Formats: sequence, C-alpha cells, structure tokens
Amino acid sequence: MQLVKQQPSNEAPSDWFTGDVWWDAIHDGQEPTLVGVDMVRFSPGARTNWHSHVLGQTHTSSPVRP
Repeated sequence: MQLVKQQPSNEAPSDWFTGDVWWDAIHDGQEPTLVGVDMVRFSPGARTNWHSHVLGQTHTSSPVRP
C-alpha cells in the first residue's frame, strides 16, 4: 500500500454532503482493487447525502474527542 503525502484538508463535494464537511485522502485506490481510504470530518449538523458507489463502500466510524 502506498500512503498519500499529507495534503491540506479539502471541502467535501456538496452533492455528496450537506453542511460543512472536510476530507483527507489517506490512500488512493489503485488497480486491481481501487480501494481508497479517506478521513471525513463533519461539522455539527452536517450530514451525508444518499449516494452510491458502483463497487460498494464500507464505513468505519470513530468518535472524536474535543
């Protein structure tokens, strides 16, 4: 696995999320699996819009402590 060099956080696309959402790429999907890993952070009240991924998707959540 090749990790992505740390980049500044990007605003997530508004067609996938509502409210203020940021994401950071951790691993870009590469052949043959195309598995990508991102860290997604939601501001209070932000939500995901329902959307689909052609090859499927797995979500893992972890709490953020202030």
